[in-house]
Amino acid sequence: MESKTFKVPGISCGHCVHTIKTEVSDIPGVERVEADQQTKMVTVSWNTPADWEKIRATLVEINYPPEGLITIN
Repeated sequence: MESKTFKVPGISCGHCVHTIKTEVSDIPGVERVEADQQTKMVTVSWNTPADWEKIRATLVEINYPPEGLITIN
């Protein structure tokens, strides 16, 4: 399983968190999505067939582009 933690500056409310969790969780292979409204940090864990490019593209598509990866496991 791979995991990345990154900042999403566009998170401003609970609805933002819900949207990110819902949309990213719908990607086949994504196992876990955690998002924090206060810190604007998101952690995603996944297995194949998901990959970082699909996750990043989904975030950009829903207008929550990621900024600066913090951890790469």
